[in-house]
Amino acid sequence: MIEALLAGLAGLLIGSFLNVCIYRMPRDLSVVKPRSFCPECDRGIAWYDNVPVLSYALLRGRCRQCHARIPFRYPLVEILTAVSFFVSVWLLGMNGVAIKYCMFSAIAIALIFSDIEERILPDEFTIGGTLAGLVIAFAMPSDSGIWRYLLSSVHNVRVLSTIEAAFAALFSSGALWLVGFTYQKMRHREGLGLGDVKMVAMIGAFLGLRGVLLTLIIGSLLGAVVGLCYIFFTGKDASTYELPFGAFLGVAALAVAFWGEFMITWYSRLGT
Repeated sequence: MIEALLAGLAGLLIGSFLNVCIYRMPRDLSVVKPRSFCPECDRGIAWYDNVPVLSYALLRGRCRQCHARIPFRYPLVEILTAVSFFVSVWLLGMNGVAIKYCMFSAIAIALIFSDIEERILPDEFTIGGTLAGLVIAFAMPSDSGIWRYLLSSVHNVRVLSTIEAAFAALFSSGALWLVGFTYQKMRHREGLGLGDVKMVAMIGAFLGLRGVLLTLIIGSLLGAVVGLCYIFFTGKDASTYELPFGAFLGVAALAVAFWGEFMITWYSRLGT
């Protein structure tokens, strides 16, 4: 439990940094400098006003200097990241697999809120996340899927795991790109951004082919239902409204990771 609590604390701190990334990366700003500032009055934020969740509560969600409202996204990202870190370590222990899910959840959370706010999926998280997923697949081998049968002569589990991750990333992103390309040719307008394609590659690198395909199914259904409901109740024009598909993919990916791949790993450990 102590390790899980420490992981949750680390999640709060990382969630605070993710908030910086969510705001600055879509605007091509450095995430290193300047130090945290209020977007409304441009004044620097003191360290005691930058404590995750606590400062938001004490300030009642407003800037100390100009009293502008601080978006609720800030504590929400911090809490979600802390919870995902806590649950990962609590159920799996402090090990490489838990670190994998912590990293994946942090990337997914950042992409979800970046897409909701700016309709941008930063390459730092999509492409960088894909590379991180491939490295993790090699360093911490997981299920190699059908490749252990197709490449029966290859006995190195690290190689097989990396091949599975790379194929899942390439196949899923390529298939999604083809769908978007076909839609654009038929409707003469863009229906899918390249950011979504790169995000799917990241999900495939982390979750493998089975996980990314399930994510695409759930994300598409979720986006269709929620998107149609939102358009209906707000009176938006369905032909021009830009749906944050990446956000739905991120939610679906987290669900698949924690209720699919994550739980399978947990139950298998209980049985040993």
